[in-house]
Amino acid sequence: METYNRFLKYVSFPTMSDETSETVPSTAKQKILGEYLVSELKALGLDDASMDSHGYVYATLPKNCEKSCPTIGFIAHMDTSSAASDENIKARLVKYTGEDVLLNEEKGIYLRGADYPYLSNYIGHDLIVTDGTTLLGADDKAGVAEIMTAAEYLMSHPEVEHGKIRIGFTPDEEIGRGVDFFDVKAFGADFAYTMDGSYEGELEYENFNAASAKIAIQGRNVHPGYAKNKMINAIDVACELNSLVPAVERPQYTEGYEGFYHCVGITGTVEEATISYIIRDHDFDKFEAKKVWMHNIVGILNNKYGEGVLKLTLKDQYYNMRKMVEPHPQVIELAKEAMVEADVTPIVRPIRGGTDGARLSFMGLPCPNIFAGGMNFHGKFEYCSLNSMEKAVKVIINLCKLWAK
Repeated sequence: METYNRFLKYVSFPTMSDETSETVPSTAKQKILGEYLVSELKALGLDDASMDSHGYVYATLPKNCEKSCPTIGFIAHMDTSSAASDENIKARLVKYTGEDVLLNEEKGIYLRGADYPYLSNYIGHDLIVTDGTTLLGADDKAGVAEIMTAAEYLMSHPEVEHGKIRIGFTPDEEIGRGVDFFDVKAFGADFAYTMDGSYEGELEYENFNAASAKIAIQGRNVHPGYAKNKMINAIDVACELNSLVPAVERPQYTEGYEGFYHCVGITGTVEEATISYIIRDHDFDKFEAKKVWMHNIVGILNNKYGEGVLKLTLKDQYYNMRKMVEPHPQVIELAKEAMVEADVTPIVRPIRGGTDGARLSFMGLPCPNIFAGGMNFHGKFEYCSLNSMEKAVKVIINLCKLWAK
């Protein structure tokens, strides 16, 4: 139960990141968890554990074998999504039998198999759930707990030979800044793995190319009784812009390798409004085409309402790591082998999202993603299989051994 107890401790720390903040990390509370992890790492015997001024935690398991072997890293992020509260998380363990899980009797909140068909794969599992009023924080404190538990095992079992192992815990992954100040050179790993996946067996080295788009709209407000041919209602313009985004290319209609435009926010008045999107696609050419279309529809509406009414800010966030990982097939093959040895069936498929590993791969550290056991991330129905978490710990340990063979 060490993994479970660690996880409960870590989710007791609120660590929500804030995309509106300009500080690093974006919220000071992430550093509070970081400080705790440093103290725990040192207690385990990782004497060089430290946290830098930006909130990144680093530590080393020293090499204990004679063989020359690569330095391997394991990475997870400490922050949680702002999509739901992470304050006062009431996590508990339930044995899933296939029946709906009552999360909150007072509010009548259930985790229902009809809503989440994947639950049928977890019959017989010990599931960690919330009370239905907060997220759980398995994204990615499950990964943090798994890395820490594996580190404890390796430190207490010196007979298990391994090379130099580096550990990294990052802030601000959920807002796309998780590796902005990650020191790849100082980390010193040849290859690494993020423990930030979901379903048991997931092994991912393809992710979305990602961009954000923010459109500021300057309206013109006049008395509505005398508005004909004068008023420009910024709210209406925002809605019109959204109508020009292909409806079939939205998250609720896409899967697999299909990309999307996702409207993540709209605020405003008649006088001014803002509408924000994230743009995603695995295929780079299709990704670029989506960005071109966003420029085009802003241009169409500026031609209609007047130049400068709409202002687009478009920023690339990260790219598909596939081309950076594929030249190193052993990174994937050893991960598959480590899973099989842990009685896990590898499931190689694209990430419909991104991880710190995507950007790290382009920074010179090939870094695929491994499952951590959580499901329904970023919401109040998030849950995590303790059985899968314990297998993830075994996968980490197996990888450490395999890289030293």
